[in-house]
Formats: sequence, C-alpha cells, structure tokens
Amino acid sequence: MKRLAFSLSAAIAVAAPVHAENIDLLIIGNSDPSFLQRLVGDGDFETVRSAFERRGADVRLTKSADASEMRIAFREFAEGLDAATHTVGVVLTGRFVSTVAGGYLLPADMTGSLSLGHVLTDGFPLDAVYAVAAEYPGRALLVLGQLDVEGDLADGLSVALPVQNLPQGVTAAVGTAGDVARFTDQLSEMTGDDVLPLARQAGLSLHGFVPRQLPLFIGADVASSPIEPDTETEDRAAADAVAWQAAVSEDTKAGYETYLAAFPEGQHAAEARQRLSRIRSEPFYQEKQAEADLDLPRDARREIQQDLSLLGYDTRGVDGIFGQGTRSAVTAWQDENGFTASGYLNADQIARLDAQAERRAEELEKEDRQRREKQERQDRTFWSETGEQGDEPGYRAYLNRFPDGLYAEEAQERLDAIEEQRRAEAEDQDRRSWQAAREAGTEQAYRAYLEDHPNGAFTEDARARLDDLDRNSEENAVQQRARSEEAALGLNPVARRLAEGRLADLGHNPGPVDGTFDEDTRRAIRRYQDARQLPVSGYLDRATAVRLMADTFLR
Repeated sequence: MKRLAFSLSAAIAVAAPVHAENIDLLIIGNSDPSFLQRLVGDGDFETVRSAFERRGADVRLTKSADASEMRIAFREFAEGLDAATHTVGVVLTGRFVSTVAGGYLLPADMTGSLSLGHVLTDGFPLDAVYAVAAEYPGRALLVLGQLDVEGDLADGLSVALPVQNLPQGVTAAVGTAGDVARFTDQLSEMTGDDVLPLARQAGLSLHGFVPRQLPLFIGADVASSPIEPDTETEDRAAADAVAWQAAVSEDTKAGYETYLAAFPEGQHAAEARQRLSRIRSEPFYQEKQAEADLDLPRDARREIQQDLSLLGYDTRGVDGIFGQGTRSAVTAWQDENGFTASGYLNADQIARLDAQAERRAEELEKEDRQRREKQERQDRTFWSETGEQGDEPGYRAYLNRFPDGLYAEEAQERLDAIEEQRRAEAEDQDRRSWQAAREAGTEQAYRAYLEDHPNGAFTEDARARLDDLDRNSEENAVQQRARSEEAALGLNPVARRLAEGRLADLGHNPGPVDGTFDEDTRRAIRRYQDARQLPVSGYLDRATAVRLMADTFLR
C-alpha cells in the first residue's frame, strides 16, 4: 500500500495586496507524475508551475529528485529570497517519515525497508522549510499530504507528520494526495481574497496559526477607481462572518445546519455542507475532535498505551501511535467502564484510566511481593528438607522443584562436584561414554549410555537427565517460541539494559546491567514471569516486555 506525502508550504500575504513579483515558490515533486496528471489534468507540476509563472510568481521546480537534487533546489530557492520577497511557497510531494528530531521527505529513489541512518543522511528535512516559513510570520501556509510508505520502518521512525512543531505564525493544511493535488491546481488559478475556504473545501485540515481570513494575492487586478460601498451588502457579509465563526467554534451538526438556514448561499455555505457531510458519515465525529483538541504529545500517548496494557487491554505496541490495536483497546475499556465506546478519549477519561492503572500497578506490586514471600518460604523449607541433607537425591529433588530457587546455584555446584568426583573415580571407558552422552545431550545418547553401562558410575545422572528431557519437552517448545518472539522485538542494547535494570529493581538479580542476556538474566526473567503469572520461558516475549515496560513507567 502506498502513502502519498504531499507537502505544500506556502507563505501567503495577510496584509494589503502585493505584486506577484514578490512571490517565490519551490516545488519538489517526488510522487508519480502519471498519478498527478490524472488529478490535475493535462500535465503534472509543469502545468502548475506555468500557471503560477503566468501570474508573475518566481518558481523553482524539480521532479523525481534524489537527495542531492532536493538540496540543490532548496538552496537555489533560499538564496533567491531577498528584501522584496513578500510571500513564499514550498511544495513537497512524495513519502514522508519522522524521527524524534523532525520530519523528512524521502528521495524518489529511496525504496524498500528504511533505516534511521538512511533517512537522516539522505532525507530532506522539513525543519529547513520551517526555518524559511518562520521568516514570514502570519504569511505562511504549509499544505501536507502523504504517500503510503512501503517497506518496514526501523525503530525510531514513524509516518506521523510533525505539524505540532510549526513555527509561530505558520499555518499548515493537511490532506490526502488527491485533495492536495487538486487544491494546488486550483490555488494556481485562484483570484479570491481568502485561501482557507478553498483548503477546507478540498478536504484539508488546518493546524498551527489559523486566522479568520488568509488572503491570497497572485496577479489579482486591483480596481483603478474607487467603488462606492454597499452598506447592505457589507452588513450581510459581516453577519455571515459572525455566524460562520460561531458554527466553526461549535463544530456540530446543529451549528452548521443553523448557519445554512440563515445563509444558504453564504460565503461559507459549500464548506458548511462539506463539514455536515463529514459529521454525518462519521458516527463519533465529536469524540474524535475532542481528542484531537487535546493535541496529545507522543509521550502522553505512550503513557495511555501503557495504562491500557497494564489493565489487560492489548494495544499491540507501546509506541505512541494510536493505530487499530490502540483504538480497539480504548473501545473495550470504554465499554467496560460505562462510556460511549467511540475509541476516542477525552481529558476526564484519560484521568480515570491513569488512576485505574496506578491502582492496578500497586495491586500487582503487592501481589508480586506476597507471592515472592510465600515462594521464598516454601523454597527455604524444601531446601532444609532436601538440599541441606548433603546428598545427590536431595539436590536433585530441590532442583526439580525449584530450578531457579534461592539455592539453585548452590545445589547445581554441589551436583557438579559430585559428578566430577564420580568421573575421576570411573573407569576410562565409562567416563568416555558418559562424556560423549553429555556432549550429545539427547535422549538417544543417554539411553545408549544406560544400555552400555547399566551399572556405570553415571547411571543416576543419565536417568535424571532423561527425566529432565521428558519433563521439559513441552517447556522447550514454549521456550523456542519465546526465543523467536524476543528476536522479533529487535531489542537494542539500551532497551536490554533498561530491562535488566528493572529486573534488578524488582529484586530478581539479573547480574550485571550490561545489555547482555546471560544465564543470570534468563533466570531473573523466569522469576519475573513466574511472579507476574506469565508463561515462564526466560525470554522477553511481547507480553513480558509490555508488562515490564508498564511496571517501569507506573512504579
């Protein structure tokens, strides 16, 4: 599936009309030319450029650009700006990805799976566009649309556009590829005095600085003689503007219907009908808008996902991106708590969710502590009845009951010492056969040893290992699945150290916090999984990782 990324950043004048020669445009077109041609008519951005140039604008255009071509085009555009420049526009089309440092337009020739390094070195940074737009506060408009990004995204990358970082005084209009392409084509021919209705009619949403009116003056003819004011028309227009502002502020079905009843042919009638259609087609429009108005940063979204995960709702990740998994989890939580199951959260619901998660975290900590205390009492009692007797059967009985217990290392060390002593006393052939069986480590190898040496020095060891293999066959299958799932998580060294640090904080003794998952770490993970009543494998499968992360942030 492709995703169209179309960004038009155009600084538009909001003061008195200016001449077209004071308008500079940059267009970087990295989307499919044939696709744009179907949307805007006879040509691609060449047609749009020609339309702007006929009206006196200075336009820089590059298409299907690689990393170098994008930077050259932008440098030429930026160097062409001078004191006479009144408005600027930047059009970027193609695929966009974002990092914690900002958004990037990808070169046309960058395909397949994306790495963070590749994006940072070859992508065109939106911050460069923001820097130019910031020099024209109150006169800047960014129009962003998106092409689907194909291939896998590495950790640290997302498809979210960073419109929340817009400079002061810059307006952003965001929409799909088709909506933005049509808007750009219409913009090149526009002669009206307000670009915002045109953007809204094209289906674009507005962000950042959104004035009541954003005039566009490109080659517009200015009357040479004064026109007598029409008082009645001006009063009607003023009433229209007031009514529309009230409808937009309310942003409800009833509000837009009231506006249309009063002004069926008003200046904003077409947009009012479009908004009504959108509200009617979306059952939870108000709830969606209420969440959007909160403008939740990504960290806040991660905390919400952690809260839901801690309460048992699967968000399918804790990444700060509210996809289908998170929406389904929110819907389930709302349904169980007596809210309208819309999948969108308001401030009161977020506060309640957070309070529930904190209480659940405290309950889990208490349950974990009680289980560990009970298990430790049982562990110590059983050790006193078995391991402290100082014989091999006692050590084996203890390890069979508590393979990761308080005295597991001591019991295993004593068994190893017994085996070493037995090996030293065994005949050479017996010892070589046992060594071969141990190296193979299979059921067949241990049975072969018992058959060849029914009274050998290591028969008890062979029978014990056969018992272990038989008892652990199902556990081994579970462990193999967990090992594969841990590998699929792609944990980097920082994430591994965080996991080890949390295990240490919880008293599970993972050994050195160095990002290396050795046997001490595996034992600590098993202890944590057992305490949290998760499948015990010793590997960080997704359920264990999410739970451990939730415990970390809510502790």
